Amino acid sequence: APYRILHQTQDSQVYWAVACGSSRKEITKHWEWLENNLLQTLSIFDNEEDITTFVKGKIHGIIAEENKNEQPQSEEDPGKFKEAELKMRKQFGMPEVEKLVNYYSCSYWKGRVPRQGWLYLTVNHLCFYSFLLGKEVTLVIQWVDVTQLEKNATLLFPECIKVSTRDSELYFSMFLNINETFKLMEQLANIAMRQLLDNESFLQDKSLPKPRRPLKNISALKRDLDARAKNECYRATFRLPKDECLDGHTDCTLWTPFNKMHIPGQMFVSNNYICFASRAEEACHLIIPLREVTIVEKADSSSVLPSPLSISTKSKMTFFFANLKDRDFLVQRISDFLQRTPSKKPCGRNMSSDIFCSLVQEIPELPSSSPLAVSPTSALSHRPVSFCAGQVPTASQGLLKLFRRNSEELSGPKGAKEKMKEESWNIHFFEYGRGMCMYRTAKTRELVQKGIPENLRGELWLLFSGAWNEMVTHPGYYGDLVEKSMGRYNLATEEIERDLHRSMPEHPAFQNEFGIAALRRVLTAYAFRNPTIGYCQAMNIVTSVLLLYCNEEEAFWLLVALCERMLPDYYNTRVVGALVDQGIFEELTREYLPQLSEKMQDLGVISTISLSWFLTLFLSVMPFESAVVIVDCFFYEGIKFILQVSLAILDANMEKLLQCCDEGEAMTILGRYLDNVVNRQSVSPPIPHLHALLTSGDDPPLEIDIFELIKTSYEKFGNLKADDIEQMRFKQRLKVIQSLEDTAKKSVVRAVSGDIGFSMEELEELYVVFKAKYLMSCYWGNNRAAAARRDQSLPYLEQYRIDMEQFKELFISLTPWACGAHTPVLAARLFRLLDENRDSLINFKEFVTGMSKWCTSPQDYRYYLRMWAKEKENKKETIKDLPKMSQEQFIELCKTLYNMFSEDPVEQELYHAIATVASLLLRIGEVGKKFSNRPTRKSEDCKANNTQDPVSEEESPTSEQSQNSAVEQQPQADHEDKASVDAQPEKTQQENQTLGDGSGEGQGSPLQLLSDDETKDDMSMSSYSMVSTGSLQCEDIADDTVLVGCEGSSAAARYGSTIDTDWSISFEQILASMLTETALVNYFEKKVNILQKIKDQKKVERQFSSSSDYELSSVSG
Repeated sequence: APYRILHQTQDSQVYWAVACGSSRKEITKHWEWLENNLLQTLSIFDNEEDITTFVKGKIHGIIAEENKNEQPQSEEDPGKFKEAELKMRKQFGMPEVEKLVNYYSCSYWKGRVPRQGWLYLTVNHLCFYSFLLGKEVTLVIQWVDVTQLEKNATLLFPECIKVSTRDSELYFSMFLNINETFKLMEQLANIAMRQLLDNESFLQDKSLPKPRRPLKNISALKRDLDARAKNECYRATFRLPKDECLDGHTDCTLWTPFNKMHIPGQMFVSNNYICFASRAEEACHLIIPLREVTIVEKADSSSVLPSPLSISTKSKMTFFFANLKDRDFLVQRISDFLQRTPSKKPCGRNMSSDIFCSLVQEIPELPSSSPLAVSPTSALSHRPVSFCAGQVPTASQGLLKLFRRNSEELSGPKGAKEKMKEESWNIHFFEYGRGMCMYRTAKTRELVQKGIPENLRGELWLLFSGAWNEMVTHPGYYGDLVEKSMGRYNLATEEIERDLHRSMPEHPAFQNEFGIAALRRVLTAYAFRNPTIGYCQAMNIVTSVLLLYCNEEEAFWLLVALCERMLPDYYNTRVVGALVDQGIFEELTREYLPQLSEKMQDLGVISTISLSWFLTLFLSVMPFESAVVIVDCFFYEGIKFILQVSLAILDANMEKLLQCCDEGEAMTILGRYLDNVVNRQSVSPPIPHLHALLTSGDDPPLEIDIFELIKTSYEKFGNLKADDIEQMRFKQRLKVIQSLEDTAKKSVVRAVSGDIGFSMEELEELYVVFKAKYLMSCYWGNNRAAAARRDQSLPYLEQYRIDMEQFKELFISLTPWACGAHTPVLAARLFRLLDENRDSLINFKEFVTGMSKWCTSPQDYRYYLRMWAKEKENKKETIKDLPKMSQEQFIELCKTLYNMFSEDPVEQELYHAIATVASLLLRIGEVGKKFSNRPTRKSEDCKANNTQDPVSEEESPTSEQSQNSAVEQQPQADHEDKASVDAQPEKTQQENQTLGDGSGEGQGSPLQLLSDDETKDDMSMSSYSMVSTGSLQCEDIADDTVLVGCEGSSAAARYGSTIDTDWSISFEQILASMLTETALVNYFEKKVNILQKIKDQKKVERQFSSSSDYELSSVSG
């Protein structure tokens, strides 16, 4: 900090920081407090050591008390962390709701000079502060503005973190633990991208258990984020449901009976699962659901097998873990979770080997020609659902079972090969176990690569994807969804109906109502489960394949696993997930196929092919019997396999692609190649493929065996790691979402640029400011109602909307009409004027429409003059259609103008001009009264409004009489005025409503939709006497000026003075009168530099620290 108070004794070379401040005024205040409360006490001590001890204890006590008062809700946070959080809030002007996650000492490189300081990472901002050698550096960056995060090392910046935004690149280095810092920055930026993508706000997990030992300088929020990162990694590794939370993990060994070895690795324990992962990749993975566990017991320890633990399951499998460090605590935790696990009877397809075999033996043989022939596994999944299995066969079996081939097809060589595959899997099940508790090893992957037999495909898809866990723990969920969604229609169901008959139309299963109806039910049920996604094209193709091998409920849960876990954000309106993986694919192409990468970029092929390949898992671009083998490997390996197969396809066609001249030629080459990828082992009859049309020429095409392609992909690109892909996904997600936001910004700017007087650059800057104000309300709003305002189904232009309070803040900082204490009133009037649909929110177009009126006004005057000179069509509103302004409203307008001119460089000229115009208009209004047929008008008003009391012409005094007798007849006038105001009807006031008043703030206004309390506040703020406050103390406004006389009567009218209710003026008369004064014309025609206003606003937002209310937050021990 620039100013500090230090404590140092004569005999010591060590000094202690007592207080610090950012200004001389602040540090002086601290010194005065020390003089009054501390210095007088020091005289009672005998030696300097006691003085030092007393001062340190006193200051620490003050800090502890201040922290306790400031943050009573954060008791878990250590004292030093609370102190840093208070400093952060004071330095950067952050509100209490902005939580500090962690802070680090580092250097910020400004040019080639490092600035040592502190980096504060909050939930929504990256902040840095440094004060070195008299120079201060303050940085505040919103995470939503970060476009790139990189950790790299160069000659200039040794091991640094690069933070990129649209405007700048920032370098930070000299961290004590750069990996921890970078990981946390990635996590916070990812949360911000999630907020932009689906409007999810960050909510701290209050249920996080307290640590067994106190953690030094680690906040509860930091522990929460660390736990989230571990949970995400845990769920991704073992394909567990999204709500599964890791409780802890420990090193151990697992006895594997298939090779009789103790494999070292880690045990993971969560609410519902015990999992094991070996240190050597692919050596062994194990998932034990607690619902399957029957016995957990501690075995006898020995020197060979220390601290063993035995876990038995319902399928009569026993797992032995050893070398557990804290076995007793672990057993207690597992026992606690077992007690919370609901005991349910096994339902659904029980995949344990013993139960599976016994049920298979009970299944009666049906003739293969039967349309309802039962599969060997269908009885295992048969359970009562909302639709009868007799009427809906797909409730209990896949579509392939309903359209079974003749037995002769299985008697040939292909049938023999299929039986050999089934036998291999049965041997594997015998050795490694069957079902969820199966040991998953490199042997399992080898069998998957060779192709899964058709009879086992649905079962293994459910296992490897983790969909089985969710299906078993949610019995009846799909049936309930089907019942709720039947007969209901929305946009998603319309799109589903449109695409039903486009889903694998070449397959016989979807050439009849059985398949179409099943597909409809599954897609509609998912659309109602997840309305955020609803339905997206390509979901129909993938779901139709799932239905071939699984019953409806299984296909539904596989679709859930695909959309929500395995292919995150793929199937939304902007296919963000597919675009992210497309970016990864481009990056991998540059790394593995550098020769081809540049050519593909020039042709623009990757962006075209990757979406169709990834979204449909090659099902739309490859023959069905070959693509389904790709799906087999995908469910086991995840997106890693899709990427490596894509690389193998490009590598196989490299020579031809390098010779291509355009995108069409490259697409034709790849299309022909994919169309000729064959599966010679398939027992299914060949299905015509749509891409066969691409094959042309006299020479027969070269066939590529799908299993050779898969083998090649593992040999050349099998070193891809899932962790590396997740890291690349984060990097690409930043780029993709920010690119989509830029596209949205350009779309919005183009949509409004034709009607607005701002340039494209100005509109883009205004959009950034407008969106930032909206996002600020999302993460600083008390009830997060702002987040609910954003409906992503709306056009970009209408997605971000702000309320009146946010508009007032922008109005004050960006407009030239800020006028002191009267500013909130004027801003509220303008907001209500812009809020055409009266929902108390305005979108960007409405905002810039208003901004253009007071920042680009020369065009507006010419526009109004043209409207005045030329009669417009009746359908369009003109200035002649505006209601006339009453005397009270006119005086309010004059007061607003006087406030606007305050502190202007030529305010005296403006005061004189507006006084002249006001006097002229008052006389015009008086003259207008004489030409109006008042008795006729009043009689008509009486007929229309029974509540109004008519006033005869003789009873109404003239203007001069009313001015002269205003003081003498005060009591009588007071009574008459109250009576007339109370009886004032709404329809009469509607005639007097004006543009200058915004929403008719006069009493009884029909357009006033706000509450009475808000109206009273507005009136109370805008109805003070301008003369009494001293804002009109200038030579040009004399006591005998007509405006001042009316001003005084207007102010008194609030409390009972006489108001001339027959006086009125039109907008044309106001405009024509104002155009006669050069000073007024110049004021309103003055062009505002909106870009400079935006820059000034950003500077002001960075200078909150000088106005902080925290008095002791800068005190440090």
